[in-house]
Parts: sequence; structure tokens; C-alpha cells
Amino acid sequence: MSSTGLLAVLIFVIPMCFTPGPNNLLCAAHGSQHGFRNTIPLTLGMAIGWSTLGIFVAIAADYIEKNEEIFRILTYFGALYISYLAYKIATARTIEYEQNTELLGIKTGILLQLVNGKAWIHFLVLMAIPFTLFGPGLVGKIALVFLNLFFGLPAVLAWSYFGTILRGFFNTPNKVKWLNYSLGISLFGVALWIALPH
Repeated sequence: MSSTGLLAVLIFVIPMCFTPGPNNLLCAAHGSQHGFRNTIPLTLGMAIGWSTLGIFVAIAADYIEKNEEIFRILTYFGALYISYLAYKIATARTIEYEQNTELLGIKTGILLQLVNGKAWIHFLVLMAIPFTLFGPGLVGKIALVFLNLFFGLPAVLAWSYFGTILRGFFNTPNKVKWLNYSLGISLFGVALWIALPH
């Protein structure tokens, strides 16, 4: 393993894990509505789904690259699902009715990764030749997946906690309504970015 190669991977991985995306924005929204502790199952589901997707891409990278239509269909399904989550967040009840809002758990976290366009792009790029940090074989690619998990899980936990901080500032029903609108619109913006051709 070269220090230059490790630096190149980290420059790619850390911003991808910590910048806004479907996982991070959903965690912030969920944390603001339900608190940090109730968001942990969602983040664990994301970690499981994210790593499983990464291993799948590592195994099937060559096939996926040759069949772009499959990836395009998954991208559109992902954009639709993320748009649905954005709608649910934007129209969520305020804190005083919190017990009636929907808690998202491990299953949602896992399923989101299957249609998370950012996650697919992330792993397809990571499995490319320039990032063969741990070797060109399957074992090296799977090692990259676990390196991602090392940064990805803290990222979604940090965004979940950030959501609880936002909740402290948006502490009236009217303010919470605008927070939910803002987070929902932001997540919908991510869905549009995923769906539009690049």
C-alpha cells in the first residue's frame, strides 16, 4: 500500500461520505424529528446496506459497466424513492405530535442503499483502476468497502446528531414546519441531481 494511493482514496472517500446526500440528509431530518438515539437503527441499516452494495459492486463491477441501462433504471427508481422520503419529511407533523410520526429503522436504511444513486456512483468510481489501493483483485476491492464503512458510519451518525442540534434551534411548531420543509426540499434536490444526466 502506497501513502500516495491511500491519500488519493481518502481525498475521494471522506468528502463523499460527509457531504450532503440521501443518507446524510435523511439522517439529519430523522434526527431532528425523533432524536439521535431513535435514528441509530436507521444509520445501522445504512451501514449494512452500504457495505452490502459495495461488495456487490466489487463482484459485479465489470458486468455493471457493460450494462449501463440497468444502472440507469436503478438510478430513476432511486430518485423516485428519495423523492417519496423527501415528501414524507416535508409533510411530517411538528414536534408536539412527534409520537405519531413514522420512525424509520434498519430495513429502510438497507433498502435505501439499493436505490441510492450516489452510493452506486461512489462504489463504481472507487472500484476503478486508479483506486486499487489494496490490490486489483476482489479481496482488495472488498477491503475498500470496509475502509468506506470506517468513514461512512461516523458520517451518518454525525448528520443524525446535527439534526438534533437543528431541533434545538427550531423549537416551535412553526419553526419545525419550516425545518421539515427545508430538509424535505434539500432531499428532493438530491433526488433531482441523481435523476438528471451528468
